[in-house]
Amino acid sequence: MERRVWLSNGTVVDGTGLSEFVGDVWLQGERIIGVFARDAAVDAAQQAALADWKAQSPLQIDCTGKVIAPGFIDVHTHDDAAALNSPTMLPKLSQGVTTVIAGNCGISLAPVVTAHPPAPLSLLGDQQFRFGSMQDYAAAVDAAQPAINIAALLGHTSLRIKHMADLSRPANAAEREAMAEDMQEAMQAGALGLSSGVFYREAYAADMQELVAVATVAARHGGVYATHIRDELEGILEAMLEAAGTAQQSGLPLVLSHHKCAGSANWGRTLQTLPLVDKLAQQQELSMDVYPYTAGSTVLREDLVDGVIDILITRSEPHPEVGGRYLRDIAKDWGISEYDACVRLKPGNACYFQMREDDVERVIRHPLAMIGSDGLPNDERPHPRLWGAFPRVLAMYWRDKGILSLAQAVHKMTGMSAQRFRLADRGLLAAGKAADVVVFDPARIQDQATFENPKQRSVGVESVWVNGVLSYTEEAGALPARAGRFVRRAVA
Repeated sequence: MERRVWLSNGTVVDGTGLSEFVGDVWLQGERIIGVFARDAAVDAAQQAALADWKAQSPLQIDCTGKVIAPGFIDVHTHDDAAALNSPTMLPKLSQGVTTVIAGNCGISLAPVVTAHPPAPLSLLGDQQFRFGSMQDYAAAVDAAQPAINIAALLGHTSLRIKHMADLSRPANAAEREAMAEDMQEAMQAGALGLSSGVFYREAYAADMQELVAVATVAARHGGVYATHIRDELEGILEAMLEAAGTAQQSGLPLVLSHHKCAGSANWGRTLQTLPLVDKLAQQQELSMDVYPYTAGSTVLREDLVDGVIDILITRSEPHPEVGGRYLRDIAKDWGISEYDACVRLKPGNACYFQMREDDVERVIRHPLAMIGSDGLPNDERPHPRLWGAFPRVLAMYWRDKGILSLAQAVHKMTGMSAQRFRLADRGLLAAGKAADVVVFDPARIQDQATFENPKQRSVGVESVWVNGVLSYTEEAGALPARAGRFVRRAVA
């Protein structure tokens, strides 16, 4: 007999962005079969159907005072390998996340096979790159059966590393064709589209001809183009225009990854970038993702050392003992400049306190912004966004600051995300949709992860269902049953 769960008398926030209401949500097997407002009129036929379903003895859970929402969708992750190596996916499951989109910033496991991945692929971990195709990766996800759903983009930097011996130049015609063939295979295997990270040295030399050659293939299959743009500092406007031009020439919807104005000289420039977003959105389909913190996290790069921002070292291969210390203090102890200390610490990772809070707030509030964590699960001391991004949005930007309404906050984590990334049966509480559901306490939900102690579960996320299976409770943590799978884009 299929599982039947009756979530009763909760505050239903259905993911559409419309106002919440008190009601019930019914789950049967892997699907939502009904969402009912308590004060809505029902006719005789509906009353009979309701009575018949209740007579089948569903498990009734009283959600009075709690919020019932679609499972959150993390649109910006680097969980490609974590889904295989740590299939409980506790950092995401404990936030109420039921689906993640991997393969961002041009970095994906497929289709690279190597024992020694260079940066930035190394962000996903060593000894992970063994999937020569997206189909192979999808099969591995299904075999691992992670606790949450995994969707994937194909990374442009991964394509470059597979097909080019010299990354200091644009791809030639033969290399572009080889990349396009891999893109074709990935789309046929269910990938959501293409991601790029021309910000990174390994992809910086790529020109628009190279990107369009690959992106056009994704467009033929109804994909999207998500990009870590070339410059998020002084040259951000030009980089945004480049990304928009690439997407427009390719015929792809554009997603600007982790939109921010980085660097102290750039603070306040969301007053320029967001009007440009609005202007571009009048000409093409465009959205962006954002994480709710003023610090980013990536590989160690000396060009990001400006002597103004704080830089927290999270990993250093030659000096593992400095993990958790600030670059400024390390440089002082060594009697050298921060720039030289950064060079000495490479390869490694760091958190860069590059943004200002008012800029973060403007982006989060923008109607085209979705929420993504951008966490690095392979990092020894990860940025706290890996464990806390989604509860933080609800606690800080809805409950505490009132920047978003509850319906807006949930929409940015669910319905908008599913629509933009073509996940047709996710992101909404509606009959026929996948039974990915989170119940949380609106008064208690709060991130606990900090930069000093980042691996901490949030509080207030009480229950999480993935494909109709209860997979997490706040009291017990991750439950033994894992019901996640590789999720493919909706076919246009």
